[in-house]
Amino acid sequence: MEEFKRRIAAHIDHVKKVGAHCVSEETTKQALILPLLDILGFSPYDPTRVQAEYGADFPGVKATERVDYALFSNGTPVLFIEAKAHSQNLNNHCPQLSRYYNATPEVAVAAITNGREWRFFTDLVNRNIMDSAPFLIVDFENPDDDVAEQLRRFHYDQLEAGALRALAEENIYLTSFKDAITSSLRDCDLDFVRYVASRANVQRQLNARFLESIQPLVVQAVAQSVSAMVATSLSRPTKMEEAPAPEIVPDEDAPVIDPSNDKIVTTAEERRLFEISQDILPGENLSMRDTETYFSVVLDGKSNRWLFRFWGDKRQPSIQFIEPITEAHQVEAERAGMELAKNGQILLGKPEDLYRLAGIVRDALTYCKNNDNFRRTSKRSADGDEG
Repeated sequence: MEEFKRRIAAHIDHVKKVGAHCVSEETTKQALILPLLDILGFSPYDPTRVQAEYGADFPGVKATERVDYALFSNGTPVLFIEAKAHSQNLNNHCPQLSRYYNATPEVAVAAITNGREWRFFTDLVNRNIMDSAPFLIVDFENPDDDVAEQLRRFHYDQLEAGALRALAEENIYLTSFKDAITSSLRDCDLDFVRYVASRANVQRQLNARFLESIQPLVVQAVAQSVSAMVATSLSRPTKMEEAPAPEIVPDEDAPVIDPSNDKIVTTAEERRLFEISQDILPGENLSMRDTETYFSVVLDGKSNRWLFRFWGDKRQPSIQFIEPITEAHQVEAERAGMELAKNGQILLGKPEDLYRLAGIVRDALTYCKNNDNFRRTSKRSADGDEG
């Protein structure tokens, strides 16, 4: 690969030095096009790999019309090349190139070149119909850093129709992604603002009103981030004018939406339950675990060691502890004025009612700390491994 890169770099210098002297199409072929084909493993002296003025009775094409070069692999044409003089503009490429391509299903790629610029086409839109836009443009007068990597895919040893179409798709996607990123950074529309806020884990409901309020902040953040990334290549970075920051009053009661799943919403009362759990069990390693169906408080970050689960989206919010409710627990709940449901859950009118069940919370902690309750033979372990 290093030798290939060296030869491509030498060819780029060659094009820059002699290109202006290639005033005719034939001179361009001899001085600029054939040398590149040789670097790509297609020797112009090997007719099993390169055939000039190739004609194969293409339908609808005059007998005098022939494609300038056909590159072969295993006896099959795989790439057509139409050549123009160095000074010619390629915007209006020859229509017969597409006719050649469309009439030859085995050909994966067609190219048009003036020696300094190469435009490669394939059939991503409609199979066997050459696309109107190139999937790759190689400009030897202004080459990209990865030009050798791109051209390596066209080397005789690697030339394969499926691989070339994969390359075409990669380049089309890359261009589209660049355009989308540039547009998003320039415009900072609400979809982009929502994405930034989600990734930043903003503790607010991401409705349109809130997104509009933080849009100026995102514009400012983008400007500062881009400026910081390019600062090392600038002698004196230009400080972009900062947009005035609107005052945002935090809403502590607003639900928090999981950025990876908008169906998981942690409510203020669920967060309050976690705070009360920490009050009842100070110093314990507790954490919140929310799902689409219930909220839970777990020990040591282990989802199967949940002290309790809470369902707050029902008409009667309820709580269920990991340890089955005993007779003593029933007495404690009834003495606290709590109502028990038939399924072993306890109705919870408000988060503060958890204080009245402090004894059961402590028993649940003891249960979770006992490893014997979580051995594989334990039914409780099998039941508790969900979620």
